[in-house]
Amino acid sequence: MLFAKKKPTLVRLLLVEDEPLVAFDAEHLLTDQGYEIVATVDRVADAVAIIGDGQAIDLVLADVNLADGNGVDVARAAQARGIPVMFVTGQCPAEAEALAIGCLAKPYPQRTLLAAIGAVEAQVAGKPPRRLPGGFRLFPVSGGA
Repeated sequence: MLFAKKKPTLVRLLLVEDEPLVAFDAEHLLTDQGYEIVATVDRVADAVAIIGDGQAIDLVLADVNLADGNGVDVARAAQARGIPVMFVTGQCPAEAEALAIGCLAKPYPQRTLLAAIGAVEAQVAGKPPRRLPGGFRLFPVSGGA
């Protein structure tokens, strides 16, 4: 097929988001696009436990401001396991470049979330992304992956 849809390489995603509507929308969008959602959690403690239990996770999508703490702690736990993190937040933390592969500003259209994940996939594969969607910053691979 000439125009076949490219299969994602970062398939297993952990969503860390404490806004229920945002989490619901992201989970359904990503599932419809062929991603597997390992879990959708709204607390730092739950995310860190899932990251620590050893199951396969290809990418963590993490909000920064969570009810029980800071998504930066989630990123540290993921980094310790070699799992790339993309912050999805209203304000990217100062230490984001050291902990994550990218940062997507909220609010965002659904196509922007998909394009940002696509850019992360390209970066992880060692290829420069074609273009970055608006509101998304991609960091050097030495940062969070």
